[in-house]
Amino acid sequence: MKKSIVFVFCLIIAATFAVALTSSATADAYPDVIPLPNGFRPEGIEIGYGHTAYAGSLADGDIYVVDLQSGDRQKLVEGPGTPAVGLSFDDRSGYLFVAGGPAGTARVYDSATGALVTAYDFSGAFVNDAIVAQDAVYFTDSFVPVMYKVELGPSGVPATSFASLPLGGDFVPGPGFNSNGIVALPDGSGLIIVHSARGELYLVDPQTGVATLIDLGGANANSGDGMLLVGQTLYVVQNFFNQIAEFQLSDEYSVATLTDIIIDDDFDIPTTADNHGNWLYAVNARFTTPPGSETTYDIVKVER
Repeated sequence: MKKSIVFVFCLIIAATFAVALTSSATADAYPDVIPLPNGFRPEGIEIGYGHTAYAGSLADGDIYVVDLQSGDRQKLVEGPGTPAVGLSFDDRSGYLFVAGGPAGTARVYDSATGALVTAYDFSGAFVNDAIVAQDAVYFTDSFVPVMYKVELGPSGVPATSFASLPLGGDFVPGPGFNSNGIVALPDGSGLIIVHSARGELYLVDPQTGVATLIDLGGANANSGDGMLLVGQTLYVVQNFFNQIAEFQLSDEYSVATLTDIIIDDDFDIPTTADNHGNWLYAVNARFTTPPGSETTYDIVKVER
């Protein structure tokens, strides 16, 4: 009996070790840095099906599709000449929603073909980020205290119209970039936005726009840009700090506790990030480097 127990225990240890080796090998199979085209000026990144990612260009609105495993890339969308900023992907429809930045617009593309599905003219000041929720997609405006809401059908088909949702409650507009990154709660009951200039996080009612300040316990989200919500863990990309802050959210989303700061030598003003497995993928916008046709840009993989 004792020999059998020892044998089973050894099998368990061996299996655990094999899984660890497999995970390590899988991680090694994905490059740590994936080059984007010179002069691309990325800002948004979104991961779609499998290990496929999409990156948008501030220079001209081009969208590239990138294989995170091989590093291969190709142009999916020829941009309209205006920026592509934040991105959000809907796995029901395969549609990619693109914030238009200073153009005050948003666009929707079929991620399989690159075809333009529809476009919206919000007449916004700086449409910065987007998030697909259960029944709508929401866009932030960094210079106007408002969110733009496009309703989605059961299969993710977007409406042709939109609504403007004023931000109220605790939200404090001011100089510089205001609302920026945005995420949706899994049950659709709320949204979380980051105020870049004030370093604050807000829980927003998606029906009324009323924003409630989240208690950060003395921490801050200064220079907060793109965000990612995984369960109760919120990742906030702090662009000019060259880091990603990890917050653990309370059950009611009223408190966010800073639990980690993720840094990497390859970060060069990261703006947005998304996750694939145990890794985060962030794009380097390199805002402190003069843009040019030969300026290099890339995607960086870090463990979360």
